[in-house]
Amino acid sequence: MIKTGLVGKEEAIVSLSKCAREMSSGDLDIFATPALVALMEASAINCVKNKLGIGETTVGISINVKHTSPTPTGMTVWAESELTEIDGRRLTFKITAYDKSGVIGTATHERMIVEKEKMLEKANSKMNK
Repeated sequence: MIKTGLVGKEEAIVSLSKCAREMSSGDLDIFATPALVALMEASAINCVKNKLGIGETTVGISINVKHTSPTPTGMTVWAESELTEIDGRRLTFKITAYDKSGVIGTATHERMIVEKEKMLEKANSKMNK
């Protein structure tokens, strides 16, 4: 059962493929904001993925991120999420990301519970337009 207070975590090592220069979000070899967003989303997914019904998944619908501290290549980063609100099929998460020096970012993230097949059908129907 999905309920507020559930927590999730995701961890990664900052590789060059996760750096701003490689992700076209800057010209430095430091942890990129797009990679931070992906890490944060993964922590939210991990928070609820084992609580969903058969054939259900979640999709991100909004994220408000603050990337507050740089992280160099080779360092481990992680994000911790907490489900703070449920409004029908809309889930809201509070997320904090860290490296060994402390907080590197925060976010509020919304995900929607959807049926996988219906979502794929909706996406694929755009090919026929």
